[in-house]
Amino acid sequence: MCDSKSCFKCGVHKPLSEFYKHKMMADGHLNKCKDCAKKDVRQNRDANLDYYKEYDRQRSNNPERVAERSDYAQSEAGKRANAEAKKRWIESNLIKRAAQVMFRNRARNRPELIKHECESCGIRDVQLNAHHDDYSKPLDVRFLCGKCHSKWHKEHGSGLNG
Repeated sequence: MCDSKSCFKCGVHKPLSEFYKHKMMADGHLNKCKDCAKKDVRQNRDANLDYYKEYDRQRSNNPERVAERSDYAQSEAGKRANAEAKKRWIESNLIKRAAQVMFRNRARNRPELIKHECESCGIRDVQLNAHHDDYSKPLDVRFLCGKCHSKWHKEHGSGLNG
């Protein structure tokens, strides 16, 4: 039995470990190397991005997946992972964190600073984010719903001084 073969896409002769296993093939491995297979998958996803975004969204809302994420988040391992991720975020976003803390402390004593309507789309009765356009001005915030907040960052990046 041969321990190498040629990829039909790139034509390079490689060891069998560079090919995915496929029980229907004569030698038990796909005829396309892993690099070419990965490239094809990326190209297909890019070409059909809207379909795959919707598919991923639907899949993530699958009740079994929602339950598994909830169970993991409540487990000790999930709590540790969340705490570590939060710690890493704070360490790499010191200016953002300082602005958040400063605004939160000020708003605690002055509830009139808190708005109850998205300043972009006007939606009410949803949890709003206190958004900083410029983190060097920690008390200058706009209240945005999650959708408008995400849209703002997609259009403008992470914000000034962030």
